[in-house]
Amino acid sequence: MTTAIDVLVIGGGVAGLVAARECAQVGLSVTIIEATDAVGGPVAGHVLDGLSLDSGSESFAVRGGTVAAFIEDLGLTDQVVAPNAAGAWLHLPALHPGSPSRARAKKIAAGRALPRPATDASVSVPLPKAGVLGIPGSPLADDVRRVIGWKGSLRAYLDRLMPVLTIGREHSLGELVKKRMGARVLDRLVEPVASGVYTTSAVDLEIDVVAPGLNRALTTAGSLSGAVSALRAGAPAGSNVGGLLGGMASLPAAIVAALEHHNVTILTATTAETLARSGTDDAPTWDVTVTRQADVDPADLDSAVPAAAVPAATAPTTATLTARYVIVATQGAQALRLVNPLGEQFDALAELDWPAPTAVTLTSLVLDAPALDAHPRGTGVLVAVDAPDVTAKALTHVTAKWAWVAQAAGPGRHVVRLSYGRAGAPNPTDDLSDDELQALALHDASVLLGVPLPASCVRAFARTEWRDALSPATLGAPERAQRVREAVAATPALEITGAWLAGTGLASVIPHALEAGDRIRHAALGLTITAPDL
Repeated sequence: MTTAIDVLVIGGGVAGLVAARECAQVGLSVTIIEATDAVGGPVAGHVLDGLSLDSGSESFAVRGGTVAAFIEDLGLTDQVVAPNAAGAWLHLPALHPGSPSRARAKKIAAGRALPRPATDASVSVPLPKAGVLGIPGSPLADDVRRVIGWKGSLRAYLDRLMPVLTIGREHSLGELVKKRMGARVLDRLVEPVASGVYTTSAVDLEIDVVAPGLNRALTTAGSLSGAVSALRAGAPAGSNVGGLLGGMASLPAAIVAALEHHNVTILTATTAETLARSGTDDAPTWDVTVTRQADVDPADLDSAVPAAAVPAATAPTTATLTARYVIVATQGAQALRLVNPLGEQFDALAELDWPAPTAVTLTSLVLDAPALDAHPRGTGVLVAVDAPDVTAKALTHVTAKWAWVAQAAGPGRHVVRLSYGRAGAPNPTDDLSDDELQALALHDASVLLGVPLPASCVRAFARTEWRDALSPATLGAPERAQRVREAVAATPALEITGAWLAGTGLASVIPHALEAGDRIRHAALGLTITAPDL
C-alpha cells in the first residue's frame, strides 16, 4: 500500500468494533481485519426453524450504565428488554441418594417424570435469590436450606461468629467461601454459578474481578453473609441483565452500520500473521503481514474501500498492511503471539502464569414440547460439577427467559440452549458427531427440565464452538492485566483490548475498548490526555 492507514484494528469482535468506531468518528481512516468470516465474535446470532436467536452472548450486565449509554448512542434503546424475573434452578447430587419416593414413582408411571438410573441420584431446586454468585446473604433462609440442608445452613451461619481478617485481601473466591461457610455452600451453591458464568471453578476465580467490593464489604460487615447482603442492598433495583429484541447480534450489526457511515474498511477472513515496527523515528508506522482466505479478491488488500461482496480467488493471499496506529483486539493467545516479538517488555508477558484456554460448545434446540409451556425450571438450570446424570454445565430455557422469543416461537414451540466444557478438563463433546451431540443435548435437556423429550420433538439443532479463550477472571488476573498495560504504555501507537484483559461481559469489554480507542485518537490528533484531579 502506498498510503498508510491511520488505524488498523486487528480483531473484529465487539472490542475491535467499538475501538474502531471511536477512531473513525474523528475522521481517521480505519481498517478492521477479522480472521473469521463474520465480525462480532461471541456476540453472534443464527436462524433456526425461522427464529432469529443468539448463538453466543445473550445478554449484558446493566452495572455502571456504560453498555446502556453505548446502546443509546447507537439508537437501540427502544430494543432493550429485561428477562423473566423467575430466575434459574440448580441441578445437584442428592444430599441423601435413595430409592425413588412413592409420589415420584407414580409420576414416572404416569409419564410425568423421568426415570433415573437405579436411584434418585440428583435433585433440581430453585437457585436462592438473596445471594451474590451463589453466596447466600441469609444462610438459614428456606430456599438456602432446601439446597444445602440444615447441616450446611448451620455451618454457613457460623460465618457470622468468625473473626474477619483485616490485614491483606482474600483472592480465591472458592477458598474464601469454603473457609467462611463450608464445603456445602461452595459445592452446591457457588460452584454451579461460577462454572455457568465463568466456565471456571470458584477456587480459581479472583474475588476482586468477579465480585468487586466484596473484600471491602467483608471487612466492614464483619462476615461474608453480611458482605453479600450489603452488596445486594447497594445494587440498583431491577434486573441485573438486559437483552435486545431480535438478539444481541443486533449490537455488532448496529456498530457495523455506524462504521460504514464513516467509510471504515472491514476485511473478514483475514488473519494477522506478524506485527512489526517500521517507518522512521520522525514518522513511525506499523507493518502487519496478513493472510486472506481464498474466497476473496486479492486486490481488496491493496485498497481502502468499505468491505463488500468480492469475487473468489483461487488461493490464500499474503500482503502487508501499513498503519500509523494499531489496536490489537483479538483473543488473548493470538494477541500475545503478535506482540511477543516487539521487545523485552512483551517477552516477559509470555512467562506469566496465564490460564489454559477453555473450549466451550453451545448447542441450541428448537422443540415441539407443549409441556414446557409451564416453564418447569424457571429460566434455566445451572449444573453442579458432580451431578451424576447430566454432561452439560448449564441450560438456558430461552423461550422462558425472553418474552420476545416466546412470542416469535408461539405456543408449544420452545428453544433451549445447553453449554458444555469446563476449565481444566477436556470438552466432553470433542469426539461427538453432530447427531451424537444432538442426542446428548436432548437427553440432558430432558433430565434438567424434568420433561420427557423424544427425538421426534426436535425441529432444529445447531452446534456452536467457542475455542481458545483466556479467562479474565482467574487468580492473578489483575496483576497480569497490569503487566500488559505497562508494556503497552511503553510502546507508542499501540493499544490492546478485549475480554481477556477487560473482564467477562460487555459491561467490562465496552468501556475498556472505548478507552483504548480514545487514547489512539487523541495520539493521532496530537492531543494530550490529562489525568483528572483526585
